[in-house]
Amino acid sequence: MKDEIQLYIDKQAPMQKEILEKLRKLIKKSAPLATEAMSYGVPAFKFKGNLVLYAAFKNHIGLYPEPKTIEAFKKELKDYETSKGTIKFALNKQIPYDLIEKIVKYKYKNLKSPK
Repeated sequence: MKDEIQLYIDKQAPMQKEILEKLRKLIKKSAPLATEAMSYGVPAFKFKGNLVLYAAFKNHIGLYPEPKTIEAFKKELKDYETSKGTIKFALNKQIPYDLIEKIVKYKYKNLKSPK
């Protein structure tokens, strides 16, 4: 039986589906202790709370790492649309998997080590 996350991914358009599958693998690899869940109706990885959520839309992929993480990557994200807790990666541009990996690892590392 398919899990909720795979069902969400499978119902997307082919391009979004391919990107979401890559993101799922990338996040699993970058945050090995994180667990998958659905949160707010979209796929999420949890580790000491929400690590990152991700979602498909008609014209972009949304990544939701939280405001402090977005602020930490402000320079690298200057070419992407961002808001308080959201990064939008337009589908008509190359998805920056290396940058997404850095963002996930940064947040994971900061959650792992006690403040």
